[in-house]
Amino acid sequence: MKRVNAEKKGIRVLAIAESFGRHAKQSVLAGVVMRRDLVVDGFVFGLATVEGDDATDAIVAMHRSLYRDDISCIIIDGQVISMYNIIDGQRVAEEAGLPVVAVTFEDSIGLEGAIRHHFPDSWPAKMEQYERIGGREKIVLRTGKALYARCWGLTTRRATALLNAFTLQGALPEPVRVAKTAARAAANAFC
Repeated sequence: MKRVNAEKKGIRVLAIAESFGRHAKQSVLAGVVMRRDLVVDGFVFGLATVEGDDATDAIVAMHRSLYRDDISCIIIDGQVISMYNIIDGQRVAEEAGLPVVAVTFEDSIGLEGAIRHHFPDSWPAKMEQYERIGGREKIVLRTGKALYARCWGLTTRRATALLNAFTLQGALPEPVRVAKTAARAAANAFC
């Protein structure tokens, strides 16, 4: 697995975010490759099923489709996307051979109740999948804003340095912001 060196000028990350409409059956995933100097260096798109179990596969396929060996880390906007399509960060890290950081921006008590409500027939399996992702750690960025992260293949300290390198203001790292914007635009255009 690659080692993340956030101080390296040419470091590149792949950030992935999603967007979907109210009645959509699929969510659009957008990935942006961004250098540390905030230059966008590539895009990739994928789809995940709303209320499905295919988000992990979609992210792995998106990374593979880039055919790049210069990406140092994958940053995912959330780990439970597309109405409880749970991303296995460990599997993404293993299959991509890259560290993974999943970020969220609000503290929460968890999704147990919502999962039981939305999946009355299959909630035990979905809960087992949800529990495997583990807890989040609060990270306070140099901007003074906080976010919450889960990390695979790198320490929280290295993840904090990486997120600081890519965050201009607030708590939203620039690659994630651009990926969210691209996902919204694609979802609005095609869904």
